[in-house]
Amino acid sequence: MGSLQQQQGGDVAVIPQSWGGGSNRIAALNVEPGTTPPQSSSNNNSKRFNDKHDGPNHDQKPGWRKFLSFIGPGFLVSLAYLDPGNLETDLQAGASHGYELLWVVLIGLVFALIIQSLAANLGVSTGKHLSELCKAEYPRMVKYCLWILAEIAVIAADIPEVIGTAFGLNILFNIPVWVGVLLTGLSTLLLLGLQRYGVRKLEMLIAVLVFVMAGCFFGEMSYVKPPASGVVKGMFVPKLNGQGATGDAIALLGALVMPHNLFLHSALVLSRKVPNSVRGVNDACRYFLIESGIALFVAFLINVAVVSVSAAVCTADNISSANQKRCNDLNLNSASFLLQNVLGKSSKALYAVALLASGQSSTITGTYAGQFIMQGFLNLKMKKWVRNIMTRCIAITPSLIVSIIGGSQGAGRLIIIASMILSFELPFALIPLLKFSSSSTKMGPYKNSIIIIVISWILGIGIIGINVYYLITTFVGWLVHNNVPKVGNVFIGIIVFPLMAIYIIAVIYLTFRKDIVVTYVEPQKDEAADTQVV
Repeated sequence: MGSLQQQQGGDVAVIPQSWGGGSNRIAALNVEPGTTPPQSSSNNNSKRFNDKHDGPNHDQKPGWRKFLSFIGPGFLVSLAYLDPGNLETDLQAGASHGYELLWVVLIGLVFALIIQSLAANLGVSTGKHLSELCKAEYPRMVKYCLWILAEIAVIAADIPEVIGTAFGLNILFNIPVWVGVLLTGLSTLLLLGLQRYGVRKLEMLIAVLVFVMAGCFFGEMSYVKPPASGVVKGMFVPKLNGQGATGDAIALLGALVMPHNLFLHSALVLSRKVPNSVRGVNDACRYFLIESGIALFVAFLINVAVVSVSAAVCTADNISSANQKRCNDLNLNSASFLLQNVLGKSSKALYAVALLASGQSSTITGTYAGQFIMQGFLNLKMKKWVRNIMTRCIAITPSLIVSIIGGSQGAGRLIIIASMILSFELPFALIPLLKFSSSSTKMGPYKNSIIIIVISWILGIGIIGINVYYLITTFVGWLVHNNVPKVGNVFIGIIVFPLMAIYIIAVIYLTFRKDIVVTYVEPQKDEAADTQVV
């Protein structure tokens, strides 16, 4: 990476040239107060670095006002932790395994807090988001593969939104699920139209509706009173007992820790004006961590409430035969009965409205994530409505086919499959994030501490190991017990086992490949600690 060095009376300006797909640049400036910094000539439209940041002076604000100015990215990202995919996996985990998988929710959201804060720190410290850094670091073929995988993750995350919206329409208007799937394309256009009146207002409305649903589950939780011992034991004693427990645990993790959120969070923080100093960057990272912690703690409580209500109702000794049948085939479309104790006859309508809000909130985050991914990897910008329609049309196809063939039950199962795909996709966003945020060549003095590096890699390797184990054992078990002729099994094995090997090799390659591109410019020892991000 080339750099421009200028000397004016002993003052040194180190200005790295633009790289990646973004427009932010990091310049380490050593200037005397009151003097005019040197002018960049790295492009035709030269910019003059100013001693003061264009935005408000955060260093002069009281602590609480400074914190409020950073609120936004973490809460927007946290909406994805309350989407229909989370609700579906929570409901099925509670109905099938009681409180035994609550530890997955706890570990998943603790891990989510760690990696979301790392994504925010990456954006704040480098002025680039994750997809731009991937573009700069990896060879062309690897870069394109990572882009394709990131796009698949966005589509997989959109499938639960499509089906959740279709379920909401089915409950409210009694239309077939497959018709509701088709109508989600129109709901996307309506959503984008409403955004013209202010994205923040729309986000606040959706957040209110989602938290109304959360209030319903909290109210039901207080009514059914799940045993505290069972909740605590399920949260702190890891178990994977019973048929399908491993698959449901992976689906829970996939619904909680989504790869496209890492790209999204690292980009959203760039919308905040950070004071260009070591203190300013450190303050921004700390405030984004606090914001993410608050948002994810609320999401954690809601997810625990959904699992606990499902477990308490479906494992009760006095459960009716009708409710027992519903619990056996529980999905988003039939879960409104869980709230009857609190909402009575209006439970179906309120649940459906909240389900629609949940699906639409995640549509917003998916649209932004898709934009940043395409812009970062390909340096290609696309209008929001074009990007949204493109993703939604691809997500509608499998949702429509499954809902026609398998009805609401099949569509609910597709949500679980989409969540598992997200879990398998996670390493291809997580490993670059962990490596970049722990690298002195990318982050300089802002790189992760040893403790964070160890914790994050242990959790990451654990999730990747579970994924690989489940993938191999499930496929081998299916080969042994299916009714396909042996010749067919041989051909299937010839196709699938090499794909598994490629998956493992790709993970190993990303993990042990040494970073080449240096994006951090270390100041001279005698330089003042004034750093401009322009």
